[in-house]
Amino acid sequence: MKKATVKTIEQSDKVGLYSICFDGSDLTEYEKFIQKFMTDATLNKDFQKVFRAINRIVANGALERYFRPEGRYGDHLAALSIDSKVLRLYCLRISDQILIVGNGGVKMTRTYEEDEELSGYVMDLQKFDALLEQELKKGKIKIEQNVITGIESTSFEL
Repeated sequence: MKKATVKTIEQSDKVGLYSICFDGSDLTEYEKFIQKFMTDATLNKDFQKVFRAINRIVANGALERYFRPEGRYGDHLAALSIDSKVLRLYCLRISDQILIVGNGGVKMTRTYEEDEELSGYVMDLQKFDALLEQELKKGKIKIEQNVITGIESTSFEL
């Protein structure tokens, strides 16, 4: 069982950008993604596209057109839609104003399910999404426009 907490990455007028930390790690999943690909020369162009897309989201909001739906009907799982055939960054797009950025990697298979690493990131986000829904229903956590109130003091058991 994994323990997950959430950190705010960026807060703008348009969007609250969050990421998940697992098992007491100081690094969020998004920060791990950045560390993994920031110095990879072969994927630098794709990485720059991801970075620009995140900056566009901070400026304009987590608009649907910036993402490609992934996962199952009804969950919030999405991949950042950049014109890269190989680099994937998985997110939970809760609304135009709330985005929880996960981790990602190089997609060498037809679907993420065929890749153990990518599939693991997706399954973690889907489990987290279900737990977040439960906490919202209980009222422990509230979403107010671009802020998730109470999320940083909540620990989730995946």
